[in-house]
Formats: sequence, C-alpha cells, structure tokens
Amino acid sequence: MLERVVRILEAFTPDTPALQISEVARRARLPVATASRLVAELVEHGLLARDDDRHVRIGTRLWELGLRASPTLSLRETAMPVMEQLLATVGHHAQLGVLDGDEVLFVERLSADHAVINITRIAARLPLHASSSGLVLLAYGSTVLQERILGTPRHRYTPATVCEPGRLRVLLAEVRKQGFALCPGFIHPDATGIAVPIRTADRQVIAAVSVVVPNDERARGHLATLTAAARRIEHRLADAP
Repeated sequence: MLERVVRILEAFTPDTPALQISEVARRARLPVATASRLVAELVEHGLLARDDDRHVRIGTRLWELGLRASPTLSLRETAMPVMEQLLATVGHHAQLGVLDGDEVLFVERLSADHAVINITRIAARLPLHASSSGLVLLAYGSTVLQERILGTPRHRYTPATVCEPGRLRVLLAEVRKQGFALCPGFIHPDATGIAVPIRTADRQVIAAVSVVVPNDERARGHLATLTAAARRIEHRLADAP
C-alpha cells in the first residue's frame, strides 16, 4: 500500500503539478479504480487536493510536513540573505543545490526579471553531469557515485553537454583542481551555469551555489562574486546555532 501511495505522489512534477485521475493512474502504474480510491483517501488527509476542474494536485498538508522535516531547511535559510545579494549583483539567476541520489536537487532559485533562460525550478532535479551544480557535487562526491554516473547513459541536452566518460573524468578533475564548474551552453545554448562548492568546517562539500547567466564572454567574470558568496554562506553556517 505504501509503495502505491509513493508512486501516486511521484506522479506529480514541477512541470505537471495538476493531473486527472486517469493520468495519475497511468503514471503510478495502477488501475484507475485503485488510484481513484487512494487519491480520495489522500485528499481526505490533506496530502492531495482537488481543483474545481477535478484535477488533483499536491496538498498543503504534505508541503507542511515536508518543510517541517526538511534536512535542507537550515541550509536554505542560512544561505538566503547571501543569495539575495548574489542575485542583485548578477541580475539573472542564483540557485542552491544539494546531492540527492544520482541527481542535484535544487532547494532554492532566485531570478530577476528578463533573466536568461533557465530550466531549473525549486524542488526540481537535474542530472549531475549536465549542470554546473551537479558537476561540483559529482566532482567532490564518492568514487562509487562517480563510477555509477560514468557507467550509465547520460542525456545530451546540447552539443556542448559532456557525456563521454573520458571527457567527463577530465572535467571532474578540472573542477576539483579549480574549485568551480563552468558550463557554457551545457543545458541551453543561450545560458552558462557556474557553480562552486559550499563546505562545512571540516571541509566536506554539502551543497553547491550557482548562477545561470548569458552564454557570452562576460560569463566567467561572475566567478569572483560567486566564490565570495559561497565563502559567506560557509561562514554563516559555521556561526549558526
């Protein structure tokens, strides 16, 4: 039963936050009658909600419980003032990502009006090999994680996306040596992602802070500002209760 409920909840994504029961059933690989019954119970408990057009979406109760237990809540709250300053300086996108399984999970994204295109959303995920935040987390991740990613097929978003195992190994070594990931056009030809690690007092990488800016000759110029922001987040984490 629990597995079925999880499959129902996983049917909802940032791109499809509202679904009809038939689509929930299809995505959860359940008979429509079973999905309808379970959805009704989840609605009763506030974990799902029905719209006026009978579409179903995640309920506020589930959001409340998830936020209350989130292990990234203190990280996000500590980083937020620095990210707001970073956004004001860069003028496009500032985001915070953490490693979750074999993906980078974005726990915050701040954007300016008329910013360059960016497919990242809060609570959305991207493959580790394709995004600047993901490459930072992968570069400082375990050998087991790296070999698993290198040994599985990787999606190529644009011709610039690094997918070949040999090239990806070289790129990860460069990230560790330089302390940042610069990804011009990796996900969209018009955008460059730049990310640096956020470390604990004992030098463990726990997150990546990044910016997404236009893919032009000025992109690399944001690196110093981004690095300074990461150091301020680290100092705030060290001073936090």
